[in-house]
Order: sequence, then structure tokens, then C-alpha cells
Amino acid sequence: MTYWQALILAIVEGLTEFLPISSTGHMIIASALLGIPATPFTKLFLVVIQLGAILSVFAVYWRRFFQSVDFYLKLLVAFLPIVVVGLLLKKHIDALLDSVPTVAAMLLLGGIVLLFVDRWFPQQESEEGGRPVTNPSFKQALLIGLFQCLAVVPGVSRSAATIIGGLTQKLTRRAAAEFAFFLAMPTMAAAAVKDVYDYYKEAHSHGVELADLFSREQLGQLALGNVVAFIVALIAIRLFVGFVAKYGFRAFGIYRIIVGGLLLLMLALGINLQLL
Repeated sequence: MTYWQALILAIVEGLTEFLPISSTGHMIIASALLGIPATPFTKLFLVVIQLGAILSVFAVYWRRFFQSVDFYLKLLVAFLPIVVVGLLLKKHIDALLDSVPTVAAMLLLGGIVLLFVDRWFPQQESEEGGRPVTNPSFKQALLIGLFQCLAVVPGVSRSAATIIGGLTQKLTRRAAAEFAFFLAMPTMAAAAVKDVYDYYKEAHSHGVELADLFSREQLGQLALGNVVAFIVALIAIRLFVGFVAKYGFRAFGIYRIIVGGLLLLMLALGINLQLL
């Protein structure tokens, strides 16, 4: 992987991590189109640069992280389901990460769902007991966490699944989107730590020491990827929250249908998309 390829992947990650269009799916597609070689480092890079993107959440909402212990307990409750599912299905999940057809199909199906989300949840400010719901209960947090588990399938979109989960619990669009952002932090951080550990364990089994785990070029690519993903995600978050609160999800549904449909057409025509 070159620095230019790392830069492009980081921009894709920053733009798509918090939008309901699947960041993993888009990075798999981008990697395929760029013809990036299938190496363990490349797969690790795609996960680790998500750390830069999720740090943008703290930069935008840092005051919320000092509000109460209750905030962290609810995030923990919402985070636990994906931990269980990830541990139980890791091998199957890893196999799907190589599948452009899976990504294309999920983008298309998810886009169809997003076309109807605004109809299912028509009020911009959903209400419970006459007041807008902006802070989930522990039960609601758990149910939102269960929705996040759908995103283990590439192309589903963790953000979309989590936001829709929040809407089913009568959160406002803004609150559902923001809770999805907060939940991304432990989820993506855990995934990155786990992948780095697995990468090190595999390298160590071949006699590679920790100090030699990454080359200077690889460290540079990881640094570039995280910085760029942070900056781009910072902009994307600010734009997305206002957009979805005002206009809803239909535009993202149309986009997903177009991208997924084009990919399926390319595959049907026998156009070779090199996979990771």
C-alpha cells in the first residue's frame, strides 16, 4: 500500500464512518478498486484508522463525556451485545470482509430500508409522554446495542443500524445519531485493540518482536490515516447531524441503492473487482 492509497482510504473512512452508508463497505470497495494487495497490514490499517475517526466524536462532544457516570454505564450496556456477537462469530465475520457481493447486496437492501425510515418515524422530534426523548434508558440502550449487532455484516452500516435502533426507542433523530456516535467509540476502539493484538500474536509466532512489528513506512501510513480520518470525520459529523435532523434519511437510501446496484451490475457483467 502506498501513501496515496492510505490517504484515499482515510478520506473514505472519515466521510463514511458516521454516515448510514457503511464505512467498512466503502473501504472494501475502495480497496478493491485501488487494487491494494491482500496483506495482513492492509486489513489492520482499515480497522486502526477508525480510531482517528472516533476521536472526532470526543472533539465535538467532549463536554458530554464529563456529564455523569450514568452516561458511561449506558454506553457499556449498549456495547456488551456486540462484544458477545463478535467473539462468537469472528471467523464468519472475517470471511465476509472479503466479499464485495455481500457489501453490494447489503448496501442495496439497506438503502431500501432507509427510504422508509422517515415514514416509519415521521416526527423529527419523537415524543414519549409529550416530551422529546433525548437520553435513552438502560433498557433502551441495550436494545440499541442489539441493533448494532446487525452491522457485523459488511455493508449494513453500524451507524445506520444503531440510529434506527435509537429511533425504534423513540429517540429524536439528533439524539439517535449522537448516541450512535458515542457508541462507536468503545466499539471501534475494542475492534482496533483486538486486531492489533492478533496482528502482533501472529507476527510474534514467526519470531517478530514488538519493536519490529511495523516498518517506518507502515507507521507513517498509520499516522497519516488516523490524522486524515480525524479531520474528515470532524467535518462529516457536524454536517450530518444537522442534515439528518432536518431532512431525514431518504437521500442516504437513494445513494446506497445507486452504489449497491452499480456494484451488482458490475459483478453480473463479469467485471473483476480485486478483493482484499
